[in-house]
Amino acid sequence: MENLTEKQKRFVDFYIQTGNASEAARLAGYEEKSARQVASRLLTNANIKNAIDARLKQLESERIAKDKEVLEYLTAVMRGEVVESIPTQIGTGNGIFHTELLDKPPYIKDRLKAAEMLAKVHGLFTEKTEVKVDAAQLLIDTLTSVWERKDE
Repeated sequence: MENLTEKQKRFVDFYIQTGNASEAARLAGYEEKSARQVASRLLTNANIKNAIDARLKQLESERIAKDKEVLEYLTAVMRGEVVESIPTQIGTGNGIFHTELLDKPPYIKDRLKAAEMLAKVHGLFTEKTEVKVDAAQLLIDTLTSVWERKDE
């Protein structure tokens, strides 16, 4: 966005916020009566298109959690470092209640699930599958298959 004017930069930001080019042009400071034409012209400008694409890509990457962030969150849950605010009814007498938010650590089952997911990521669990093979039958089947192919 370094090769855009200040108005063009504002247009890019407002266009991303509103999704409406005419509205973005008005908010960026272009004249009301020519906003539609200016917006159309701006959207065909290669520098502005590139700036919009780059900004959208940046916003998308900010919204998506990265590997490290996910691992840090799972670790915090496993250790009970995160808290959840739970609305709780508190009795004040005479059948009158009020609601308070109480912070509580994760349940043990949630902590165990986070630990299990972390262990899988780090390869601490390996799935083992037991396979029973009848070696004699396998040899007979293989030889039979080979002989049948020779006869064809």
